Amino acid sequence: MDSHKYSYSRDLYDRYAQGQEKSVVNKMQQKYWKTKQTLIKVTGKKEDEHVVASDADLDAKLELFHSIQRTCMDLLKAIELYQKRICYLSQEENELGKFLRAQGSQDKTRAGKMMQATGKSLCFSSQQRLALRTPLCRLYQEVETFRYRAISDTWLTVNRMEQCRTEYRGALLWMKDVSQELDPDLYKQMEKFRKVLVHLVQNT
Repeated sequence: MDSHKYSYSRDLYDRYAQGQEKSVVNKMQQKYWKTKQTLIKVTGKKEDEHVVASDADLDAKLELFHSIQRTCMDLLKAIELYQKRICYLSQEENELGKFLRAQGSQDKTRAGKMMQATGKSLCFSSQQRLALRTPLCRLYQEVETFRYRAISDTWLTVNRMEQCRTEYRGALLWMKDVSQELDPDLYKQMEKFRKVLVHLVQNT
């Protein structure tokens, strides 16, 4: 009786061990084909034209997203640079205005009056120019908030999608490799093909 129990337990353990071994091999194969697909993408090698064509609509949307992403960064840089230039110009304009007013007050001729009037206009212009900073700062904050909330969130989603797409295309490569060696009369090959097909369906 004890011998029968031992034999039964041993049989269960052997089946469990085989299942674990298959699971490890299966995971290693999945990683291999995923890595191969990643290398294809990184090195820019040509992929199956039908697979690429099926993602054309998605790739167009991704290109639009990347364009918005680049535009936001360019806009933030432009606003920041514009603010710096406005501050610099306003400061120089104000200094020139003060200089002309000071020199004009010492000159009692008509030229002195013109210098004073010009200096006064320049000082006023510098103050008006500096007032542009407030709406520019507001615009900068709005664009930055949009970039952090909308673009960053979308970027995380895009990264997850790209990982899934890499796994999916890796599974397609795996299926293509298996199907080329497929012999319907051999059970093991059919079982291998079924395993890859299940993995592919799970990643769609």
